[in-house]
Amino acid sequence: MRIVFAGTPDVALPTLDALLASDHEVVAVLTRPDAPAGRGRRVTPSAVAEYARSHGIPVLMPASLADPDVQAELAELDADLGVVVAYGALIPAAVLGIPAHGWLNLHFSLLPAWRGAAPVQHAIWRGDSQTGVCVFQLDKGMDTGPVYARTSYPLASRQTTGEVLTDLAGIGAGVVREVVDTIAAGTAHAIPQSQNGVSRAPRITVQQARITWTEPGATIDRQIRACTPHPGAWTTIDGVRVRLGPVQASPGTDLGPGCVRAFDSEIRIGTGDGQVTLGWVQPAGKSSMSATDWWRGLRVSEARCD
Repeated sequence: MRIVFAGTPDVALPTLDALLASDHEVVAVLTRPDAPAGRGRRVTPSAVAEYARSHGIPVLMPASLADPDVQAELAELDADLGVVVAYGALIPAAVLGIPAHGWLNLHFSLLPAWRGAAPVQHAIWRGDSQTGVCVFQLDKGMDTGPVYARTSYPLASRQTTGEVLTDLAGIGAGVVREVVDTIAAGTAHAIPQSQNGVSRAPRITVQQARITWTEPGATIDRQIRACTPHPGAWTTIDGVRVRLGPVQASPGTDLGPGCVRAFDSEIRIGTGDGQVTLGWVQPAGKSSMSATDWWRGLRVSEARCD
């Protein structure tokens, strides 16, 4: 089959690679326009754009899929199927019907749980014991289409969003390829999603990623892991904003919420029900470093989160 692939970040690459290694033809890649990235905020092409160009695949970077000229360009590709993995924008109704078999989407949750842009982040933050991947048919709703295939994935207690997404991207690539093969063979069967167990996973903002130290330590741990690497959990310590890496629960209740102190080779912060030990710390505008190195540079005996 002739396939149009839509994706933008690194997590989309395993599926694109799997399709390129299949018997199907990727006739074009659809990705988001170049955008500022990194500490220097240099305008940079997406990971998918760079990968596609290195493999000689035509790249389309429209500002909007609602543009009639863009829709005409997609129609001229004469694609049989569209495949979406973390494209970063909705596929409008006028585009959904352009490929003969419509569009598949690889979603990083067990639908109908966590419909939306940040399913893994919400699953970790809430403390779910498992997540997974679903390949479903795109329709006009938000992740509401019928599901062709799903695979479960147990969540370990210390995993971050970045680590889980890396695993799910690899698992999902194989599932997408199997579904594409069944569609080509005419044996695919999609099952409508249940109306029960629906939950929403909107994008987590930078402000939502700010840590509230009166929360229980377990909640703070999940929040930090959910926001790693993006948007990055943060706090202000003596007025200086810092990002924090995953923390570990520590014994003791002698620190008040938000109080920071050194204990031998550990740097701990008080929470609503105890204290946690910091891992890495990244002050604004600087590289990440171990908490002990960061604390040594402060040259104080105690600090407070504002």
